[in-house]
Amino acid sequence: MRIGIPREIKIKESRVALLPTQVKQLCAAGHDVLVEHNAGALAGAFDEDYVAAGARIAPDGPALYARAQMIVKVKEILRPEFALLRPNHTIIANLYCERDRVMLDRFLDVGLTAIAAEKAHPHKAGNSPLAGEIAALEGLRLVLLPYGGTGRHFMRHAGVMSTRVIVIGLGLAGRGALRTLFGLGVSVVGLDHTQGTLARAALDWENRDFTAAHIDTLAEHLPQADLVINCVRWDKDRTDHLLTRKMLATMRKGAVIVDVACDRAGAIETSMPTSWENPTYQVAGVTHFCVENLPSAVPEASSVSFADLIYTLVEPVADLGLARAVEDQDWLGAAVVCHAGKVVHERTARLQNMPSTPLAEALVV
Repeated sequence: MRIGIPREIKIKESRVALLPTQVKQLCAAGHDVLVEHNAGALAGAFDEDYVAAGARIAPDGPALYARAQMIVKVKEILRPEFALLRPNHTIIANLYCERDRVMLDRFLDVGLTAIAAEKAHPHKAGNSPLAGEIAALEGLRLVLLPYGGTGRHFMRHAGVMSTRVIVIGLGLAGRGALRTLFGLGVSVVGLDHTQGTLARAALDWENRDFTAAHIDTLAEHLPQADLVINCVRWDKDRTDHLLTRKMLATMRKGAVIVDVACDRAGAIETSMPTSWENPTYQVAGVTHFCVENLPSAVPEASSVSFADLIYTLVEPVADLGLARAVEDQDWLGAAVVCHAGKVVHERTARLQNMPSTPLAEALVV
């Protein structure tokens, strides 16, 4: 199969989907790998490294899309890339089609196959811990007084208490945030809805300034918080919120919310995605930081973990073809969003109010 790795065009997106390590394995298996010029440069993987691994360099995006059968990306297909799509393309990337009806409609019009990396391995790390770690650092920076924050120091000093942080959701991203915060001496309240998760967190960090509590107690902790880090993804069809607009009035002047999930009006009612170029905005005196691609701030580390994850999708589809791959590894079928002009992912279809076709039926066409 001819596999293409384009350069990411999202604002400040510096990661690359596959590194020379994975490219070497694909080429050894007989695949033809094309890499767009400078696709991995910001992640420390240069054209000569890909060539040494067996790849060929495409001069630009249009040339790559025209020749490749499989397109492997980090982020979603953006509007300037729509015209480059073809029916024989298989797209593998973080897609979140339930949020982007325009992109999904384009996929269906073209008739391509889309596989959402974020749906394949919900319990594998990928870039989630990194996102939590960077969220913690950015949040603590914004708490400093020159950035409009409360001005509380992140470490206990001269008898003054340290920054008070609430981490909502103690999964992979939440634990990444905790690891960073505790390394700096921060006082943290960790919230989750699962008792087992809370018990594990309390045990793991019993010697830290840490309180593990049920997520329903959020309102009790908000008035003391300098920083809230949300790591909970929110279903698009939910109309409730964990932290409402009204609750902002109970927060300290200069308090900060960092939303790792970046769901528009999701767990945080006042949340909307931002970019690294314009990362923050204010609502009711509370700074909101909702950058969608947090891990791109550290492209070398994040590209390694992302490439390791997405390769588990690329390899079986490239080696076996989609039909045999999903038959051989049933977990992979759960990541296929659309095929041959039909939505085959039931939840995506429901959230976009569209009909759904079973994948096995769509593959017969």
